[in-house]
Amino acid sequence: MQITTYINDLLYRYECVIIPGFGALLTQYHSARIDSDTHTLYPPSKTLSFNRHLQTNDGLLANYIASVEKCSYESSLQKLRNYTKKLSIQLTEGTTVSLSNIGDFHLNDENSVQFLPSSKQNFNTTSFGLSSVGISKVSRQKKPYQQSKKSLHSIHAEKSNKKSYLKYAAIALVAVSVASFGVMKMYEDEVKKYNFAEKQKANTVVENQIQQATFSIENPLPTLNLTFKKQSGNYHIIAGAFRIAANADKKIKELTDIGFSPILIGVNKYGLHQVAYSSYEDRLEAIKNLRKIQKSQNADAWLLVKELEE
Repeated sequence: MQITTYINDLLYRYECVIIPGFGALLTQYHSARIDSDTHTLYPPSKTLSFNRHLQTNDGLLANYIASVEKCSYESSLQKLRNYTKKLSIQLTEGTTVSLSNIGDFHLNDENSVQFLPSSKQNFNTTSFGLSSVGISKVSRQKKPYQQSKKSLHSIHAEKSNKKSYLKYAAIALVAVSVASFGVMKMYEDEVKKYNFAEKQKANTVVENQIQQATFSIENPLPTLNLTFKKQSGNYHIIAGAFRIAANADKKIKELTDIGFSPILIGVNKYGLHQVAYSSYEDRLEAIKNLRKIQKSQNADAWLLVKELEE
């Protein structure tokens, strides 16, 4: 299915891809390793795991589908609902659901979703084109060292000549370094003197200009008082939760354009930016408006009970 391909694309870029209403696929980095039992070298990789509890739509997969297929966000959400509905039906029928290059899903005896990741796919982009390779142990043998007395004498003579040459070269290098240091020191002193004199001139000019300048403000602007309406309450109707902050800002603009007064609740423990249609102090009023929004605007809207920090 095409949506499976979209999920594969996002797993290369993100550590968490949520399939709304089904669960989240998580990637974890592993460095290169050597299996001493099989004598195999494995490149860096990312392994997959599945979390059934992360089902809230964060907008990542839906926005990606909308951008690739050039369709509306609502249309991409409907495609996702059909996709997850089909997966759930297959699982309840006892079928093992296989997602290409991702892994297999099935229900255990307790009707819990079990996930077996595919071993063929590596979602680490830095390891693209690399595969596991067999290695073998390298053994080295030391050869006996034989040297004649004549050759040893030649080596000692060469070492003696080199030491003499290096001694004179070092003396010459020290002399040149001392002379160079003296010249550089004189040059730095001259530069400091010149910079100090120029700085004094500049300070004198600035002080004269400040003393001659006069400042006056004619026709001052009137004071402008702005009043902002601050939303309060611990009951928030959530329009969506987004991993990317730009998507949350986009959602706020969309809701503002159609007459809502949305607010950004903040980032939850999963790193998602939550956007609310509105906040209420009365629980019954919040539930009443939630039902209206679910019928007319967004069937996935839900109520969050949270005290906002000042």
